[in-house]
Amino acid sequence: MKAKRALIAALVVLSLLASAARVLAGSSGEIYVPVDYQLYPAPENAYVGDTMPFVTEDGNIELYYLYDTDHNGQGYHPIYRFTTDDFCGYVDDGMMLSYGLMSEPDPALGTGSVMCDREGLYHLFYTGHNDTGNGGMGKECVMHATSEDRQTWEKHPEDTFFSPEGYSRDDFRDPEVFWAEEDQCYWMLIAARNGTLGGVIAKYTSPDLKQWTFEGPLFAPQAQYMLECPDLFRMGDTWYLTYSWDCVTYYAMGPSMNGPFAAPEDNILDGRGLMEGNGFVFYAAKTAQWGDHTYLCGWLGRAGLFMDSGIYRWAGNVLNHQLIRHEDGTLGVVPPETFREYFTQDAAFQAAGMEGKTDIEGNSIALSAQDGETALADMGMRAPTMILECDVVLDPDGCAGFAFGGSEADQAYTALCLDARRNLLHYEGLKIAELPVYEPEAFTRLDFSERESHHVTLVCENEIVVMYVDDEKALSSRIGHSINGAHIGVFADGCDAVFSNITIKIPGE
Repeated sequence: MKAKRALIAALVVLSLLASAARVLAGSSGEIYVPVDYQLYPAPENAYVGDTMPFVTEDGNIELYYLYDTDHNGQGYHPIYRFTTDDFCGYVDDGMMLSYGLMSEPDPALGTGSVMCDREGLYHLFYTGHNDTGNGGMGKECVMHATSEDRQTWEKHPEDTFFSPEGYSRDDFRDPEVFWAEEDQCYWMLIAARNGTLGGVIAKYTSPDLKQWTFEGPLFAPQAQYMLECPDLFRMGDTWYLTYSWDCVTYYAMGPSMNGPFAAPEDNILDGRGLMEGNGFVFYAAKTAQWGDHTYLCGWLGRAGLFMDSGIYRWAGNVLNHQLIRHEDGTLGVVPPETFREYFTQDAAFQAAGMEGKTDIEGNSIALSAQDGETALADMGMRAPTMILECDVVLDPDGCAGFAFGGSEADQAYTALCLDARRNLLHYEGLKIAELPVYEPEAFTRLDFSERESHHVTLVCENEIVVMYVDDEKALSSRIGHSINGAHIGVFADGCDAVFSNITIKIPGE
């Protein structure tokens, strides 16, 4: 698979170089050539909705997902699939399961899960959605399909079931199914809504994947309208639930698979947006246990009103994080470890002071700016795909970070922020001088007081920029100001900041 991807990538690069319409020059004469998405794929002329990861017997990860377009009809969201063996390149396997007729429960498909039973048969449990209400039974239901080869799937409409008494008939979705060794039966977790408790994760059990018994709520925090796309997994001696609402993927922790589960004080691992319904920074994530690691597989929403706004609509590109378990049991995220094998070529480091007081020595940049002033150093045109690492020390009430712009075509710099003033990571397309004026639009919390120095990893592929900090948090963004020949730099806004041990790598030849 890797050799095939390498050949395809080479042909793509040659094709791009031949296309003058897609070649742009930076201010120093460098050539900017966008790349095909290898790390964060999306189908051609369409988008990735909720993902359903499945780890195969031969060590691949299949990412089943809801296929979304800008022109959905009466029937929509068929289930498609990508396959990868390293998170650094994907094969598009096309459609796996189509939606049904308006006379059936599934003219629209919703999230579910893929699993293999103890006899080797593959099962896809998914959501059927029909706005007509299915003759009063409800808009949503759990449905079932099976396959012997994961290529051809047969639906089993006789296995369809709706919500139990006392639960919403219209909000009953996203089945997650697995074998529970402790109970010697199959479990199904469902996003449901109870009239008293609000959004809950409902638990069902079955001996045969056909007859299901409702066991009540597994988790009922009484905090969200729904707990979409539930998932249950174990790391160390702790069990974790992930679930999504408010355009956010959350998690809760418990001592056993039956709980009790409670959310830590900060249970968000990536960003969130302020605009209701348009803040899908990282959403609907489910986990894959692959090798010795656990990965959180979701998606980054597509740009909303315009690219650099911090506003993201439902569905976009695949986005995967690797999970880290801290000593206190809380979770953090880092880039997938396979990115180290993908980004292997060192890029030459050079920097020049552009504004304010800058001191550049080797691979370190020290910036100093008084209140109301900015210090900025430019590191040249950003590579279309790259990984940057550095250590950052900034004032306890300072705001510093990465700046994008500064090319002949795009002189203004926008700011991706490490904001100790607010204890936030954020990006919303603001110029550095505008940072004190406007509130963050897309952000995640980080307590800067816990460390003096912060380790930062920046992964970039075309306009997608994912910033990881301290093995704790990520902030995923779409930064139009970072592409088409734009430069990357570092800045300090009214404070002192030092960026040291800066390294930049690009994919190996």
